[in-house]
Parts: sequence; C-alpha cells; structure tokens
Amino acid sequence: MTARLSAIHVFPIKSCAPLLPGEARVEPRGLAGDRRWMIADASGRFLTARQHPRLTLVRPRPDGDGLRLDAPGMATLRLAPPAAGTRVEATVWKSTVQALPASVEADAWISAWLGLPARFVYMDADCVCAVDPDHGQPGDEVSFADGYPLMLISQAALDALNTRLAQPVPMLRFRPSLVVAGTAPHAEDDWKRIRVGDVVFDVVKPCTRCVFTTVDFERGEFDPSGEPLRTLTTYRRTPKGVTFGQNLIPRGRGTLRVGDAVEVLEQPL
Repeated sequence: MTARLSAIHVFPIKSCAPLLPGEARVEPRGLAGDRRWMIADASGRFLTARQHPRLTLVRPRPDGDGLRLDAPGMATLRLAPPAAGTRVEATVWKSTVQALPASVEADAWISAWLGLPARFVYMDADCVCAVDPDHGQPGDEVSFADGYPLMLISQAALDALNTRLAQPVPMLRFRPSLVVAGTAPHAEDDWKRIRVGDVVFDVVKPCTRCVFTTVDFERGEFDPSGEPLRTLTTYRRTPKGVTFGQNLIPRGRGTLRVGDAVEVLEQPL
C-alpha cells in the first residue's frame, strides 16, 4: 500500500473557511498564502472559532494579490495586503508579532459580522513569528497558525474515528494542511521525518485538540453533541491532552500536488 497525499487545505484567514487546491507551494512558514491573515480584538489578541464559531462561515477566495470575502448576509469585501506602514501588535497564544493593519472598511466589515470590535491583521515577510524552540531549530518560522507551519492527518485516522461516532464528521473539523491516504490509522504517530513529493518535513509534535473540533463549519455553530472531542477523549487522551494528527516543519521548498507519494524517511527510536 503506497501512501499518497489525498488533500491540501489552505486557510487564507485563521479560523475561516479553507481553499482546497490541487497543489500548493511550501515555504518556511507553511503553505503559501496559509494563515497570513488573522482576526484580532481591539487589543491585538487573536480571535478564533473557539470563541466565535461563525468565523468558519467567512469564505475567502483569491482575488489578484488579495482576497474576496463573503459571509451570509454581508456585502462582498475585497481584502488587500496592506502597504508598508505603521505596524500593530498581534498576539497568538504567547507569541506577539508586529503585523500590518487592514483598512478601516475591512475592520468595519469583520466587526459587523462578529458584533464586536475586531480588526484584520496581515503577516508580511517582515512580520516574523518563531516556532517553539523546544520542537524546532533556530530560524524556524510559523504563520498565524497556532504553533507550527503545517499539520498532517491520515485519512485512516478519521475513518477509524467515524466508526465510533453516531454521526460521522468531515476532515475539516480538524483543519489539517495535508491529508494522507493509504496508511493504517494514526500511522503518522510513528513518523519522525517524511518526504511528500520532493519536500522533506520533520514530524515534530502531536497536535493537541480542543473545542474547535466541535465547530460545525457548515453552520458556524458548536455541535451540541460535543463530538468528536467527547469520543476522542476515550481513546486519544495523553498526559499532554487529546491528540489527533501531527505538526510538521518543512526542511525545504517546493510544490506539493494531490497524488504525490508520501515516504517515511525516519521513525522515532
């Protein structure tokens, strides 16, 4: 059985709807265009669907060098990368970076959608966020993602989970960058270094899961059943939390394509 890349997910705005391209460029911070935008509160702290599940209903689409955003009942917004100017502090968990602010019109749009003061912030090349040094190397960077440039899940892991659920859930509940088919369930737990197409990745840390997995992204609401997190706690709990999927750091650049072979180069000792 040959492992293959079966899906690519790019999230232009943290916590919002994804793009599902057939190919994507790998950069040091992750997939090109992935989580280079984020929504923050008035103090600059990140806002996510953990607190505001309706963010998943914001649907970005590429539009030249920017994005075109749609959400139910809202006028379409064009979100353009800001020109260099005065930076603002933006915080993701314990990391604070100097980001670029969007337009007043863009901030009014997202504030109206959420019903609270909010703003868009943009990560350009000069806005640098370091990976946790406990799991990376000096110089490793990440986008506005929670901690690591990419995250991978095997399709078999989701299939095994769904056999335990009364109602199956889609892979997007877990928001992976890469989905791999043709493996045993959770095979990725036993990978340390892999090659996807021509790009090598370090498999650095299991991804710990939270209430975000219970957000029904089609409705922009929490699943009242508490699934799939409730079931995951029965068989995927570790001392550091419930895990599902693995975080990756790229060790090179290149283009990934759906159908690319996935080769395990190294496993943990």
